[in-house]
Amino acid sequence: MIVDCAHYRDGSRQHEGPMPLEAAAARCTQGGFVWLGLFEPSPEEMERVQESFGLHELAVEDAQALHLRPKAEQYEDGTELIILRTARYDDEREEIDTGEISVFLAEHFVITVRQGIASELAGARGRLEGRPELLRTGSGSTLWAILDQVVDSYSPVVAELEHDIEQIEATVFSGTVAPTERIYFLRREATDFYRAVHPLLAVLGRRLQPSASSPTDLLPYLRDVHDHLLLVNEEVAAQRDLLTTVLEANIAVISVEQNKITLRQSAIMERLTIVATVFLPLSFVVGFFGQNFGWLVDHISGFAAFLSLSVVGLLLPCLALYVWLRQQRRRSV
Repeated sequence: MIVDCAHYRDGSRQHEGPMPLEAAAARCTQGGFVWLGLFEPSPEEMERVQESFGLHELAVEDAQALHLRPKAEQYEDGTELIILRTARYDDEREEIDTGEISVFLAEHFVITVRQGIASELAGARGRLEGRPELLRTGSGSTLWAILDQVVDSYSPVVAELEHDIEQIEATVFSGTVAPTERIYFLRREATDFYRAVHPLLAVLGRRLQPSASSPTDLLPYLRDVHDHLLLVNEEVAAQRDLLTTVLEANIAVISVEQNKITLRQSAIMERLTIVATVFLPLSFVVGFFGQNFGWLVDHISGFAAFLSLSVVGLLLPCLALYVWLRQQRRRSV
């Protein structure tokens, strides 16, 4: 879908409203440059754009595929393809939405192909149209405007990730077990975000030398974007390392909690073992004297015999068990 299409010359837009595709291709020969903006175009739309502007088939194929890393490709006809990864934090889901912008950059035209909801460029176009001195430098000014907006959109994502990490960090280092799945999810998001940010340094670094697409007047602005990107890259790398530390600390807290449970279970088993050990000889004695043998029936004829054979018979095994346990404890010490 064509979102906007405009012809820029002498630092200003030459008409109001979007321009048809065929008219835009014709304007490329009238000086200045044309900026065509597309959002998730269909294969048929991309085929029309390719025929109208003479794009390389591999470049068009790249623009329709999703990439994990930014990259830049130079083609023989002088057209350059720059692929950028965009990011936006969704507060309700507490997740990062990503998108992609493919920029076809040539002397007389710029074509941007957006994929995903986190790739809006209206702000970049409006900001550039308000800077006629930059528009006069040529089509490279559009790349500055796009890079500036993309890099600026990274900062809120870094801040929200930092907030989520601080919450997890406070939970873990207070000695409470945090959901391991949440930590893994945050680390995966930080890693995906890092893949969008770090390779862009190389792509942007290539623009910091004077060239046809990076005139001298644009270099200070590109260096400013590069400085902001360096800061974001350092923060995201630090967040990845911090999440690794938090994950290890959480595993340690889980181990401590498991050890506590094991110790409680061991203490319970120890008490049950003592009780079972005490009642084992008593059960034997009671069971033995509970048999209906004639000798037992004939010889337990009075209270004294009952007392000596029952009570004393129960106390002696307990006393012997007590002595044996004390001896075992002394040997272990």
